[in-house]
Amino acid sequence: MTQDVSALEREIEMTRDRLAGTIDQLLYRASPKTIVNREVASTKAHFVDPDTGAPRTDNILKAAAGVVGVVLLFAVIRKIARD
Repeated sequence: MTQDVSALEREIEMTRDRLAGTIDQLLYRASPKTIVNREVASTKAHFVDPDTGAPRTDNILKAAAGVVGVVLLFAVIRKIARD
C-alpha cells in the first residue's frame, strides 16, 4: 500500500512538472514580444533570402506594385468624387 501511495505521489509530481513546462511554453508563445519577433522574422524572410541574405526582388516588386495600385485607386476615387 505504501508503494502505491508513493508511486501515485511521484506520478502526480511528474504531471505537475509537465503542466508547468507546458504553461511556460504557452506564456512564451503568447507574449506580445515573442509574437512581434516572430512576425518580423516572417516578414523579413518574405523579402530577404535567409540563406544568402540577398533581397528577393520578385516579392519586393510585387509589394511595390500593390502599393502603387492602391495609391492610384485612391487617386481615381478622389477625382471621381470631386466631379
